[in-house]
Amino acid sequence: MTGGPIRVLIADDQQMVRQGFTVLLNAEPGIEVIGQAVDGLDAVAKVAELAPDVVLMDIRMPELGGIEATRRITGTTPGIRVLVLTTFDLDEYVYEALRAGASGFLLKDASAAQLAEAVRVVAAGDALLAPAITRRLITEFARLDDRPRAPLKERVGTLTERETEVLALIAGGLSNAEIARHLVVAEQTVKTHVSRVLVKLGLRDRTQAAVFAYESGLVRPSGR
Repeated sequence: MTGGPIRVLIADDQQMVRQGFTVLLNAEPGIEVIGQAVDGLDAVAKVAELAPDVVLMDIRMPELGGIEATRRITGTTPGIRVLVLTTFDLDEYVYEALRAGASGFLLKDASAAQLAEAVRVVAAGDALLAPAITRRLITEFARLDDRPRAPLKERVGTLTERETEVLALIAGGLSNAEIARHLVVAEQTVKTHVSRVLVKLGLRDRTQAAVFAYESGLVRPSGR
């Protein structure tokens, strides 16, 4: 995104959570909370009405849960980033939310600084993949349904050898700088490769690339 503050919608069925996050984020420079939603259906409607840049989405909500709401939002408005809110870091629903199109997840007890940084990261399209806990989550819950799917494997075949290597390293949770050091190339070269991978595979960000790498069978969960 370019210019102006990052516009955020907060979707949570608990008023105290919505209000708390609103106060924290509105105190951050370059971030503006433009609305709140009380459940998944409300979130889908508010996204259509307000067109936020980032949605903070609780997983467990009445009427329509956060996973299905995420799927509907990212399916119709792929430019909007969804950041899932959860109470537990190893929650099987979080992986399902990533599969549904979420760009990352955040614990509800995150600090104001962590919350703001998470919003900025997903708004920039970088996705919350770097933290070790996210790598562990993706690895753990890829086990739930890790059978390679033929159409996905065919899409991997559209990548060059180097792009395939970069995709595997993204799935390992490496940053552009770390990938550059691993491949002994310039970081700008890595950025170019990452962009081409996302375009060729029709993916919105690095988190979706990591999920794709596991589900296509390109990368196997550790211990398998």
